[in-house]
Amino acid sequence: MAGITKYQQEKQALEDAFARKMLLDYDIREVTTQRQAKNGTREFKFPVSCFSKRMIKWNSEHSLPKTKLRMAIFKNGYVRKQNGAYCPYPVNKRYRQNVQHTLLTINGELKTRRYNTLAYEIIHESIAMMNYMLNYYLKNYAK
Repeated sequence: MAGITKYQQEKQALEDAFARKMLLDYDIREVTTQRQAKNGTREFKFPVSCFSKRMIKWNSEHSLPKTKLRMAIFKNGYVRKQNGAYCPYPVNKRYRQNVQHTLLTINGELKTRRYNTLAYEIIHESIAMMNYMLNYYLKNYAK
């Protein structure tokens, strides 16, 4: 493997070992496509419905589609649920942050606007994202 350091090889081996352990212990299969792998994304298929325990409780289980849960980890630090919505949405923890912008008004005055918004917590290591994804699954979907 040209251009890959020993550290990167060890990191990849550790991630692959974690994925194998998820397969053996929880029947979570990696279904990453070549394009996803090229972009630094890893996708996993879980052995449960894509609907959470709460959703199944609200509806009768037999009336919901039998689609399996799919989640992916992305190079940019997001863990996303791949099905159940129009577009994949992050399941990372959220926090409040203060944001401010300075604008030039029509009168030529500088105006600063401050507001409070929600942001997603970014997870920087792939192994940490896989661990977060597994814990999210165990908390919200595992029976």
